[in-house]
Amino acid sequence: MSDKILIYGGGSGIGLALAGILLRRGNAVHVTGRTEESIAPAATLGASCTVGDVLDSDFFDRAAADAGAVLSGLVYAVGTINLKGFQRLETDDYLHDFQVNALGAARAVQASLGALKRSGKPASVVLFSSVAAGKGFPFHASIAMAKGAVNGLVVSLASELAPNVRVNAIAPSLTRTPLSEALLANPRTARNLEESHPMQRLGRAEDAASAAAFLLSDEASWITGQVIGVDGGRSTLMDPH
Repeated sequence: MSDKILIYGGGSGIGLALAGILLRRGNAVHVTGRTEESIAPAATLGASCTVGDVLDSDFFDRAAADAGAVLSGLVYAVGTINLKGFQRLETDDYLHDFQVNALGAARAVQASLGALKRSGKPASVVLFSSVAAGKGFPFHASIAMAKGAVNGLVVSLASELAPNVRVNAIAPSLTRTPLSEALLANPRTARNLEESHPMQRLGRAEDAASAAAFLLSDEASWITGQVIGVDGGRSTLMDPH
């Protein structure tokens, strides 16, 4: 039986790119998405699917049951982009960003923990943080708080679940996905954002997906408790401007 991996948010963007990589590798893949339409591309590739919303109370138990009793990996590739000035942020902004990014990640792992522990080898969990959780950007207060919580979750779970389950995160910078389409609709804005990265381009879904695929693999068997930047150098190198 091939290793099976559950990808929350596997219907588009980074999650879909990762599903493709894993299916080509021979993994069995189960993805989730909010609508039948959103998961159709992954289903066409050969993934099994669960439709639902991470804000629904029964969703995680349902997705875990659909994915099966044994999992070698779990990926939570669900997120938000909520860019508002601090004075405009309301309680609902903070709560929504936290529920989708951090609480959702915790609930996803909790629902499938038994399946991960039954893997027969150290299973791998990959969560998604953001460059904004470690480097200050204006208009990012709510999302940076939520992703900072993801970073804390990574190190806590990595400690508690070792050696049976490895837990890491990818921290991308701005990546061209359906989630970022509105932000990048203006070509001038998109170009300015590209130039803010030392590598002079925005991320592609495959960039973060490839890093996640590595963390899921046996080649990463001694990596846990890490938040790995896939950000074109933006988190550590001087702004090109």
